[in-house]
Amino acid sequence: MTDPARVRRHAERVRELVASVVRTQIKDPRLGMITITDARITPDLRDATVYYTVLGDTTERASTAAALESAKGLLRSTVGKALGLRHSPTLSFVLDNVQDQVKRIDDLLAAARDADAEVRRLAAQAEYAGDAQPYRLDDDEIDEGDRGHDDTPPAGAPGDRR
Repeated sequence: MTDPARVRRHAERVRELVASVVRTQIKDPRLGMITITDARITPDLRDATVYYTVLGDTTERASTAAALESAKGLLRSTVGKALGLRHSPTLSFVLDNVQDQVKRIDDLLAAARDADAEVRRLAAQAEYAGDAQPYRLDDDEIDEGDRGHDDTPPAGAPGDRR
């Protein structure tokens, strides 16, 4: 069983190594404005998944994916040598759609703010359907039998210690 802290350290090291190699050694013109966002590695240290984002449209994303796929051998050998493991982990690249999710969440938050503003506007103009306090009692409606009644037991009652 592999130590989870060791796995995290190796995953972070894989992310740093891939980012460094992509920045300095890969000269593929198909490679766009890429950012390596995360790397995850399996507990047996055999397979690594590298997450990346690309600035641009879908054609630039596709060309960057092709460039990474063609440079996979160079990246794997560099990672394997740097990690010093018995087996070099296989690399797979996954497009991280963080920007799309952020835009979707921002749109949902804007819609919620608009709905809240509409509710506040309607609440400010609202009036009560009936009286503002339907349970308010006037003094003359209070039953006369309830006045002057106290809850003290009569003298000589059981439990009386006077």
